[in-house]
Amino acid sequence: MDTTQWPKLSAGGLDAKMGLELLELSADLTRGRMPVAGNTQPFGLWHGGASCVLAESLASLAAYVAVGEGGAAFGVDLNATHHAPVQSGWVTGEARALRIGGTLGTWEVILTDDAGQRVCTARVTCALRRARPRPQTGADASPTH
Repeated sequence: MDTTQWPKLSAGGLDAKMGLELLELSADLTRGRMPVAGNTQPFGLWHGGASCVLAESLASLAAYVAVGEGGAAFGVDLNATHHAPVQSGWVTGEARALRIGGTLGTWEVILTDDAGQRVCTARVTCALRRARPRPQTGADASPTH
């Protein structure tokens, strides 16, 4: 998957509703941003839950790239510390892999505002399920002797 395939996959989902724009996609580094407008709490500030959605979305996308086509990845742990409020503009996130193992991967996600001020630091751990090769049967199977 690459950034051009993302809009089709996210259509109708939470990421699309929150306005996620995917900027860069790899297992080691995934970047994206969300608008503050429409993602605020009642006092007009960026919602802490929006930070969590952005962080988990970016880490989960990176995890999906790590497992490859036919695999699956899903968040199993999310920790977020909110540092500063945001009233307008965009919040940009960078998910950097801390470790990608056989069954678990962990990403640190740093969210910043348009001025580059850190808004939130999150750590996301994802379960990784890589696709298993299908056994060959019938005419495709290799003879065993």
